[in-house]
Amino acid sequence: MVKVHEMSISQLKELLGKREITSHEITESLIERINAIDSSINTFLYPTFDLAIKQADEADKRIQNGEDTPLLGIPIALKDIICTKGIRTTAGSLILQNFIPPYNATVVDKLSQAGAVLIGKLNLDEFAMGSSCENSAYQLTFNPWNTNRTPGGSSGGPAAAVASGECPGALGTDTGGSIRLPASFCGVVGVKPTYGRVSRYGLIAFASSFDQIGTFGRNVRDSAAILNVISGHDTMDSTSSVNPVPDFMTNLGDSIKGMKIGLPREYFVKEMDSVISKTVKKAADKLSELGAEILEISLPHTEYAVAAYYIAATAEASSNLSKFDGIHYGYRTKDTDDIIEVYTKSRSEGFGSEVKLRIMLGTYSLSAGYYDAFYLKSLKVRSLIKKDFIEAFQKVHSIITPTAPTQPFKIGERINDPLQMYLADIFTVTASLSGLPAMSVPCGFTQENLPIGFQIIAPAFAEDVMLKIAYAYEQSTQHHKRSPSI
Repeated sequence: MVKVHEMSISQLKELLGKREITSHEITESLIERINAIDSSINTFLYPTFDLAIKQADEADKRIQNGEDTPLLGIPIALKDIICTKGIRTTAGSLILQNFIPPYNATVVDKLSQAGAVLIGKLNLDEFAMGSSCENSAYQLTFNPWNTNRTPGGSSGGPAAAVASGECPGALGTDTGGSIRLPASFCGVVGVKPTYGRVSRYGLIAFASSFDQIGTFGRNVRDSAAILNVISGHDTMDSTSSVNPVPDFMTNLGDSIKGMKIGLPREYFVKEMDSVISKTVKKAADKLSELGAEILEISLPHTEYAVAAYYIAATAEASSNLSKFDGIHYGYRTKDTDDIIEVYTKSRSEGFGSEVKLRIMLGTYSLSAGYYDAFYLKSLKVRSLIKKDFIEAFQKVHSIITPTAPTQPFKIGERINDPLQMYLADIFTVTASLSGLPAMSVPCGFTQENLPIGFQIIAPAFAEDVMLKIAYAYEQSTQHHKRSPSI
């Protein structure tokens, strides 16, 4: 018999619908799972088990009354950068170690209205700044496939929790690849929606023109189900789109015959891991077998993407994080003589080294004499990268690339080499710069049994197209059915 922690959301929903299991039983089983294994991978920062049991009981009553939603009775966990009323929310930082929000993020309210069960808050790189989940102020999260390896970042906690069966689904955030990279490294499905598709209200900001809340699931259908619940216009977020939200599950299973899919030559550079390149091209061949037409395309400004991203994003971070000063928000140092010392010591003691580095980079690029040379130029490059995609989507319905240039790297391997760490985002930042929907789908394994993912990028607000392609590929392979042995 399949155990609860091995089941997908759709499998659990089927059992709930048949009254063969209750949400209470599902939640209790997952709590046992978390208590049994989380000490070996460190995904949970703040379990909410008492609340989860209460919400599960409420969901069971709603099910008995004949209600149904895509997530009714399903336990979901959140990256700890999404505000939860009355529940500690730290963004992985000491500067927010005692922050208990007085309100919920919009996505949390939407989950609650849908009857989802909040089972806990998950670890991340501090303020979502990192590609390895090594920058958290609280703990180090390990990849469940190999605990010597990173789970990716910054949403390493959500990816590892879903991969290891601690929860069937989770919410993360993606600024430059922070959902897609860990999804690839942990062998799960991770979706970054179009910028504006999901409300950012209640999300602690890193870079406001990039940040987007998205989903983790064990398969494409599960990720689509969560996206159905959290998407939509929100008057509390001025950047929230008014575009209508389709049912993302409607087209799953439709044929992709005749669809044109682009394979950009700039994403298959000789320096990348050859196993990754071969595996992703094999995935393209599978899509071709399913009837899609694979076309080689060019995205000529790709080589400037990492530089443009790390200038623009750090500039926004410098501005966003200025409010954490020991006066308005956050940790305040003790035993100081004047206001300047309060600011200086509070920020020095409260922020970790990576956050300080990015604040300094951003402040420098915004400073007098450097604004035009760095920040303004990064915005011009951003426009050129957007233009590349606009032109490409006149020829193809979607684009596929590797998600990451390497397999999951060892913990500690890049922590002292920022350039190498930032290059982990080389294939994901372009969609972020352009505000496009993108997702990572499992497509194979290395000889060391480490997951490999490929990325699908679609035109703005065409998540349904992206998910249809991903589902067609997934149903023709077995990669998503494998789980770590933890």
